[in-house]
Amino acid sequence: MNEHPAETTEVIRLLFELERADNPRLYDDLIRFNKGTKRVNRLRTLAQEGLLVQQMQKGLVEHVLESHNGRPQDADEPVRLERNPSAILNQVFEAPISE
Repeated sequence: MNEHPAETTEVIRLLFELERADNPRLYDDLIRFNKGTKRVNRLRTLAQEGLLVQQMQKGLVEHVLESHNGRPQDADEPVRLERNPSAILNQVFEAPISE
């Protein structure tokens, strides 16, 4: 996957079907919205948040390796993260904050 894609103005159009059996959490989140713009925007938001989490996790791994002079930690030294990246990702799928 190219991390720095060439600048393009090409529009990406997606058409897909999602059954609850495929991904229950995603399905339940999206089905709350009527067909159309709100559902598409929610999917767009979830995709963007997912990309941010992936980039954050990659940054954490690079930071851990740099902090150990490029060497992996010994098995006796577990990596301690201040916050579990999975917990952050799971918050994306929680109920929206009410205003």
